[in-house]
Amino acid sequence: MTSGGDGRLLAISDLHVAYPENREIVEKLRPGSDDDWLLVAGDVGEFAADIEWALALLAERFATVVWVPGNHELWTPKDDPVQLRGEARYMHLVEMCRRLGVHTPEDPYPVWTGHGGPVTIAPLFVLYDYTFRPPDTTKEEALAWARKSGVVCTDEFMLHPDPYPSRDAWCRARLRETERRLAARDPEIPTVLVNHFPLVREPTDILRYPQFAQWCGTVGTADWHLRYNAAAVVYGHLHIPRTTRHDGVRHEEVSLGYPRERKMYGLDGMRAMRHVFPDETAS
Repeated sequence: MTSGGDGRLLAISDLHVAYPENREIVEKLRPGSDDDWLLVAGDVGEFAADIEWALALLAERFATVVWVPGNHELWTPKDDPVQLRGEARYMHLVEMCRRLGVHTPEDPYPVWTGHGGPVTIAPLFVLYDYTFRPPDTTKEEALAWARKSGVVCTDEFMLHPDPYPSRDAWCRARLRETERRLAARDPEIPTVLVNHFPLVREPTDILRYPQFAQWCGTVGTADWHLRYNAAAVVYGHLHIPRTTRHDGVRHEEVSLGYPRERKMYGLDGMRAMRHVFPDETAS
């Protein structure tokens, strides 16, 4: 699938539509033209019904919607009627997206040919493997440090890796499969890599609680922006919306985040969607 026209390539993540304030913002998100695409970089919500509501709404409004899962979509809340766990839950969400006409990491990569194109939009799902931890420490030592500090990600209790023995084992399997898919793309066309978690570790350096970094990605993707010729990288998860550059490649953190965070930082939720193309940061 390719796009045309004068549309924009937009991105957002961490919608967390269980919060009424966030749900209201999502209800008001609209394209500027019939050609606008929207990249949704995960954490739409925790309940299957909420995820479907938000993606269905966006799919009706934007020419194309591309979704990748965040950690929250992969939770199995005890009061969600959908009690699937791990990979089965992920594939349930993939099938939901296909019914809605939303692209997922399991579908052929679409090509954007509007402003900044052509670029291959590559939605990724690679999870994390606890390798964003202090040097010379083991996974067990890093987790013990987090527990002692009282900074433990809810994933440890609600994100089940079934049928894999651990979340990091699931991550390793996803890395292998995603590398296979990316290697098979047209190498002559640059990419926009879309993942919930940052692909490089540096963005986690400013976390208020450094213990949380181990739940934020994998060193296995550290060179992907170079290896796969990225024109831009889109991610969320950190709830610190900003633009950084790594090896000259633009990385956009596009989180809407929680209402309390927007109030704390004075962020305007109604300007939540970020431009991937045209690049607003270009001088």
